[in-house]
Order: sequence, then C-alpha cells, then structure tokens
Amino acid sequence: MEYTTLGDTGMEVSRICLGCMSFGTSEWRDWVLDEEEGLELVDRALELGINFFDTANMYSKGESERVLGKALEGRREESVVATKVFFQMDESNPNSGGLSRKAIEQEVDNSLSRLGMDTVDLLQTHRFDDDTPLETTLGALDDVVRRGQARYLGASSMWAHQFAEALHLSDSLGLERFLTMQNHYNLLYREEEREMLPLCAKENVGVIPWSPLARGYLARPHEEFDATVRGESDDYAREHPYFEGGGREVNERVQELADEKDVKMAQIALSWLLHKEWVDAPIVGTTSVEHLEDAVEAVDISLSDSDVEWLEAPYEPVRVSGHE
Repeated sequence: MEYTTLGDTGMEVSRICLGCMSFGTSEWRDWVLDEEEGLELVDRALELGINFFDTANMYSKGESERVLGKALEGRREESVVATKVFFQMDESNPNSGGLSRKAIEQEVDNSLSRLGMDTVDLLQTHRFDDDTPLETTLGALDDVVRRGQARYLGASSMWAHQFAEALHLSDSLGLERFLTMQNHYNLLYREEEREMLPLCAKENVGVIPWSPLARGYLARPHEEFDATVRGESDDYAREHPYFEGGGREVNERVQELADEKDVKMAQIALSWLLHKEWVDAPIVGTTSVEHLEDAVEAVDISLSDSDVEWLEAPYEPVRVSGHE
C-alpha cells in the first residue's frame, strides 16, 4: 500500500479509502452488507494496509458507523476515521438534519456514540446547507474541533464558489477551515476539473472523490451493468449522467485497456484517478473482499500519458451532478 499526506492535515492516509456506505443493514438498501460481512471487510482492509475509512451518519441510519466502530475496536490508533453530517436522520425531527448549530452538535454526539469514539479524525459536511448562514455552520464546526470531538474538518459536493466563500470566511474569522473536499469525480464525470479541483490544488485541500467507479458502471461492460443487484436496484446511478454523452465509449475503452493489460475494468478506472495529481485517495465502496483486494492492486498499475489521454478522449461535458 502507498500512503500520502491528506491535504494540510498532516495525516498519512492510504491511497485507497474504504467507503462504508455498504455497511449496516440490507433493510436500508438491498445491496448493503450486514454486520458480520462488514466486519470481515474492515479486517481485510487493515491487513492490506488501508488505514482510511469513510462513513456518514445517514448510511443505514447510523448502522454503518456502529459497524465501523465495532470493527476498529482496539485498533483505533492505526486508523483514520471520517464521518459526515447533513442529511436528516429522523423524519419526525426536522432538526436532525441540516447544518444548524443544533443539528451539528446533536448529530456529532450521536455519531461518536455509535462509533464508540471520543474523537473522529475528519468531520465532513455531507452537502451545503442553503437554509443556514455559512458563518453559523462554520462557527459550530470550529467549536466541534475545539471541544476535541473532531481533529479536522472537510466538505463534500458543493459549487466551487460556495467552497471558496467558506474558505475565505473561515480565514477572515479565524475559524478552523475545511481541509478536504469529498466530491463527485470519475472518468465519466469530470465537470469538477473546471473549477473545484483547481481551487483545491491552489488551497492545498485534500481531495477524496466519491463514486470513483461511477456506482459500478466502470467496473463492468455496459451490457452487464443491469445484471448486478446494485445495477438493478440503485436508482441513484441512473440519476447521474454516466450514460450520457460519451459515457458508453469511455466504458468500452476502459474494458479494452483492461483486457490489454490483463487487469480488471475497476482497476483501470481507479488507476486513472490515482494518476491525477489533485487526488489523494478515492473512496472505494465494495461488498466483497475480492473487489477490495482488486482496488488495492490498482495502486500499482501504471498508465502512460497516452493511456490517460485515450481513456479521456470520448468525454463530453455533461450536466452537473452530485451537489444540486
């Protein structure tokens, strides 16, 4: 496993981050693993050298955090744990979501309780809250760090102008700033290259993309995608523009290059991300140990400049997806 410094945090993280959206209960979504399988995946991840784990309070309504916390019991110091807050946790309680001071404080307490931890390494805002003044959100997050409940702060998908405003406001008010960006970025969705990624590079913000395999579409040929449990049941994949523009041709080129190099399509897609200087660690969600091992092997796959250009060539601008 290779490691890198995550933005300006000073923390060393594995080049592959294990996303824990697939941990919790299949009652939440059909493809989600139950506890025993989730524990097995974390065990194998640690054996493979992965030390970076990303979850969120809304994954399986908190069960993902509980499973991850149980898996890391007694091994907390060797791991870097990230979680997120924003989405509503209780339909009967409107203050269980958003980024108000009340929501942040109570949901951070709840997350730490489920994780069985006093401190999370990285607390992220899962989305931008248009209903709460940015100064209020940043002040509440600053207090979370000062109380020792989180070591660092990160953000997730938003417009680049919103992120720039948040960084500027934090600096001007002397508050803890966002040091990471978890955004939507893969071979089939590259709109972030226009503004967000250059901004992150300029500000030395760590980049940890979500959906690096386009919700599985870059892991298998186009005609096989619907044959998987997730392909059949994951409506969110259809909401993204993966199947628009040059998407199918990109998929075919990934398959062709994978065949040429005798590796798997997912490994080519991950290797492409790992060759991007502004990417620290793609967040890989998986439901099998085999696929986890494949992801780790992708770290050692080399792509030439011509390989990268050839993979990228069919891409066409698509609608913004992931933060609106």
